[in-house]
Amino acid sequence: MNKSENEPITLSSLPASPEAKPAGKSPGEQINGPKGFTPRPGQVICGDLDIRIDRGGVWHYRGSPIGRKELVRLFATVLYRDEDGDYWLVTPAEVGRIEVEDAPLIAVELALSGSGSKQIITLRTNVDTFVTVDGDHPIRVDIDPETKQPSPYLVMDGGIEARLTRAVYYELVSLGTEKKPAGEKKPGSENHDGENHDTGVCFGVWSSGVFFALGTLEPER
Repeated sequence: MNKSENEPITLSSLPASPEAKPAGKSPGEQINGPKGFTPRPGQVICGDLDIRIDRGGVWHYRGSPIGRKELVRLFATVLYRDEDGDYWLVTPAEVGRIEVEDAPLIAVELALSGSGSKQIITLRTNVDTFVTVDGDHPIRVDIDPETKQPSPYLVMDGGIEARLTRAVYYELVSLGTEKKPAGEKKPGSENHDGENHDTGVCFGVWSSGVFFALGTLEPER
């Protein structure tokens, strides 16, 4: 990006959809902005920007990686996820949508304090933000139905997610423990008598007094 270090970067200077509309120009005008987001008067909807974040968390501009980490950090501070799961950059003056292949951020380092159910896990992202895993910032794990491989994510403020690197995930697993759900019924585990016959044990990790499931250990046959 051919910008000097001191020159401010605005979204409108980036490639956008042909028609950017200032919000609030006329009552009832349809604004193609983030779903569930109300633009401020005068805030410009820039449309789709030529910015992409690949699966590895690398930001690209016009097909080339953005080499300035300071710029990536700046963009990350104005990330917004709408109700459809689309990602946008939202500044006080402008709003523009970007492409995200998986998650926009990557959790690259784990810090631990305490132990057992009282332990506290803090994750550092690739833009040097620190997030404590707790009820408001949970860990979730997607399992690929074909490969059965896990894809772990940290859910951050506003629903923005950071995918855990393999190394961080393995470190998380090493802190894991077993927990049998107390009185919980797993869908599809009931017999015709209505009783729960599932004996699977949940495997997960504690942080901030909350248990986060990483998977289910099936009983031996």
